[in-house]
Amino acid sequence: MRIRATVAAVTGALALSALAVPAAQADDHMPNLASLVPSTSKATPFAAAAPTDEGEGDTKITGVTVNGGKNIVVGTTAMKSFTVSVTATDPEGIYDAYPVLWHGTAPDSADGAIFPENVDEDTVGSCTHSSATTATCKVTLIADPSTNIHSNILAGTWKVWVGAIGNDGDYVIRDAYKTTKVQRASKLTVNASPEPVAKGKTITVTGKLSRANWDDNKYHGYTNQPVKLQFRKKGSDTYTTLKTITSNSTGELKTTVTASTDGYFRYSFAGTTTTPAVNATGDFVDVR
Repeated sequence: MRIRATVAAVTGALALSALAVPAAQADDHMPNLASLVPSTSKATPFAAAAPTDEGEGDTKITGVTVNGGKNIVVGTTAMKSFTVSVTATDPEGIYDAYPVLWHGTAPDSADGAIFPENVDEDTVGSCTHSSATTATCKVTLIADPSTNIHSNILAGTWKVWVGAIGNDGDYVIRDAYKTTKVQRASKLTVNASPEPVAKGKTITVTGKLSRANWDDNKYHGYTNQPVKLQFRKKGSDTYTTLKTITSNSTGELKTTVTASTDGYFRYSFAGTTTTPAVNATGDFVDVR
């Protein structure tokens, strides 16, 4: 059996090349899918040296799910662990599958990557075989604001590089099988005062919209963003939007309303491509 693989060479760069494994060696040792994958270090651009999509034989990737279909939200200190599930088929069965998330417009100019945490093991995915030919392999990746999520420029859309390999050594690589979003964690506060307040009097509602800054690992105000002021009557489960205001140059929010009945005030932010939606915890005001 002859196995074609792509080898990562040069630390901190993506260098793809074909590797022919002698038949005797291939028969004695199952191929390590890690040899197919790119390698990169913090803030170092990729340099591609081979086709972005390649393969040998009849291995096929039929589906990829990142983080259960949800965006990956990263704060300022805590690592974010998430799962990528890769479903693949091969007439001889699936041996392993291996995803990598990368950021940029093209492989030769990408500026970030997130690799599986067990990259050095012989097999990377934990594979469940639904049949003799098909398996879904789950792989854990970690987004870490102290290493691979190192700059605000990385917020937004990432591409998913994925490889799968069959028990016979056939393999397939897809450079950008699909996309996902990695976002800067958001926070939103609210304070309605005075409490209590007489009916018909003015209630001042303040708050702040902020988000993670991956350049200095702190939270900063998210400026010039539309934020809804919402109200939920006491005894109700539903919030109603009263008005929309815009966060100022430091992310602060402030507006006024007329007191009418007991209930909860909150601010609600719909989110952007780089920052997830967030709701403040409702602040109760007793109207007398």
